Amino acid sequence: MSAHAEFGPDDERCMRRALALARHAAEAHEEVPVGAVVAVAGAIVGEGWNQNIAAHDPSAHAEIVALRDAGRRLGNYRFPEATLYVTLEPCVMCAGAMIHARLARVVYAAADPKTGAAGSVFDTLLSARHNHRVAVAGGLCADEAGAMLRQFFRARR
Repeated sequence: MSAHAEFGPDDERCMRRALALARHAAEAHEEVPVGAVVAVAGAIVGEGWNQNIAAHDPSAHAEIVALRDAGRRLGNYRFPEATLYVTLEPCVMCAGAMIHARLARVVYAAADPKTGAAGSVFDTLLSARHNHRVAVAGGLCADEAGAMLRQFFRARR
């Protein structure tokens, strides 16, 4: 678990659930192991894992699936008090959806040095040009999430 002072017990618990969903994606569906949950006041209201291959849908990233699930459960498309937890730094597509959902916060595990949109490659989530600001924190359970991704891709090469 993380030793970061910026993360609390709810953060740890929610990221652990996202990691379990990432494992499920790889083991049960042979999808890239990325999992995500949306939580409000520590209660999980949306869950998702990568489903691009099975759904034949390039937009079926874990974050999008979790946002859609939260929307159905909450009966709204905006979640101004929610935190989205994801095991890999969001891409530009997912970051855009997070901004439109008016999330309060995004917490990610492993940074994505190829397509990360929370500061690694792009500053989509951090851009002052948006009319909504999303707080971003990274690194929670990063080692575990990174190891899961490396193992997945190593097994496929």
